[in-house]
Amino acid sequence: MSYKFNSVTIRTDNSEIGMAKIKELWADIMQGKISLEFVENGKPVNGLFPISSYSDYENNENGKYNLSIISVTADFFAKMESLVEQGKYTKIDESGKTIAECADKAWSKVWELSLNGELKRAFTIDYESTVPSEYTKDGKTHCCLYIAVK
Repeated sequence: MSYKFNSVTIRTDNSEIGMAKIKELWADIMQGKISLEFVENGKPVNGLFPISSYSDYENNENGKYNLSIISVTADFFAKMESLVEQGKYTKIDESGKTIAECADKAWSKVWELSLNGELKRAFTIDYESTVPSEYTKDGKTHCCLYIAVK
């Protein structure tokens, strides 16, 4: 019997070891070691999008948190845009050559805005969507963060 899951969760942090765990998790998913419904033979399934969900923060970005890789449909993004308009989330979208580069730029911006007081994070549930360049109109890799705000 084989199973396909719609999510997988790990407890991690932003340490070097924690980042290695996240990278390993994504590699296991894309290589089929962990069977999630949004990927088949290392390719995304049409109509489903993998995103990262960050929740159950120990205290802030310096503590432990749950990272879940989940499967969503396009209506998820419309819902998030509505929450941005309502002031419950802020959206940060960065681009680059690689997923690692644009994700680093996006999270660095979050930490910079938080440090200078422009962003008041709620530390409830945050979301990250990365889109490889072969799936974008501008040919760049994108990282879009939806950060819960107070």
